[in-house]
Amino acid sequence: MAQDPHRFDIGPGDDAMWAVVTVAQGGYDMLSYRRVRKPRPGRGEILLQVLAAGVNNTEINTRLGWYSSSVTDGTEQTAGAVAAAAEQKADGGWNAATPFPFIQGTDCCGRVVGVGEDVERQMIGKRALVRACMRPRGFASPENIWMGSDFDGAFAQFVVVPASEVFPVDCAWSDAELATIPCAYGTAENMLHRVGLSKGERVLVAGASGGVGSAAVQLALRRGAEVIAIAARSKHADMRSLGAVELVDRNDDLLTLLGENAVDVVVDNVAGPGFPAMLKLLRRRGRYVSSGAIAGPVVSLDMRDMYLKDITLFGSTGWDAPVFPDLIRYIENGEIKPLVAATYPLNQIADAQKAFLKKTHVGNFVLLPPGMD
Repeated sequence: MAQDPHRFDIGPGDDAMWAVVTVAQGGYDMLSYRRVRKPRPGRGEILLQVLAAGVNNTEINTRLGWYSSSVTDGTEQTAGAVAAAAEQKADGGWNAATPFPFIQGTDCCGRVVGVGEDVERQMIGKRALVRACMRPRGFASPENIWMGSDFDGAFAQFVVVPASEVFPVDCAWSDAELATIPCAYGTAENMLHRVGLSKGERVLVAGASGGVGSAAVQLALRRGAEVIAIAARSKHADMRSLGAVELVDRNDDLLTLLGENAVDVVVDNVAGPGFPAMLKLLRRRGRYVSSGAIAGPVVSLDMRDMYLKDITLFGSTGWDAPVFPDLIRYIENGEIKPLVAATYPLNQIADAQKAFLKKTHVGNFVLLPPGMD
């Protein structure tokens, strides 16, 4: 989506809103909470009042420039070092260059308050979720863009998005609960859809207590799979309540506990030093899928583990066509449940991201714009 470079300037007669503008790569001081011009919907677009916005690794990684090939540490280690670095990484964003300054925020639960030309006015007043991963050339093309990474997102009181990406939802969930869904559950559902996880298969979920991990546990169980969850021992009770049949600590020796050839599918958004064991845990013709690498993006791969066992490796970023409509159906049918770890006012985004990086929580953090907290 093309954006006006002067869109944050407030002129005479302009409506204004509160937003968090990420001004450049760097530390928390790059998050500027300020008044900016309220956006207006154009042709084929919808204006949403943001009711709640989720917090994800994506926003932190983009601010840190973590997606650059020059970064080799995990998110937490990068966050500790980046504040002292003045260098801006041209390839540090989700799709390489990041359009600073801009408004982040990938997860949006909102209410439709305005529509542009060619959009039905019956949408006004509906509560909806935004499909954050958008396929501008259609689902036959792998090209994808992300709200809050490639154009302005939900860390604001209002956001404009293409009408095709707004999905009304009818349920009793709170706004904060709905805001936990788009990125985490969309990512998890896309991974399971892509590997074709089926009933009766055994799946290992690394980082199972995080937003994507806890979503993957629920969505795998919904498919009738048997779930083994990797999480800190202090979080095992939470994982058991979700339905995981076997629990291991993230510091355990997985090969000793589970044995080689133990699982059909590995869902791994952790990577880092633990990656080599994952392929040994997979059975012949097993599938490994990842959409992240919070413990470190550079891993050691023994090619013999991959080709001698006929293992398939799946990368998962752009969401496939059925993913988001299916999630809306799961919500409305009561087939999944949200996990809100904590809520913060939008102006306390730095505190929310600091708490997020401690990884002591289960589920998702949510930001509430002014008037919603």
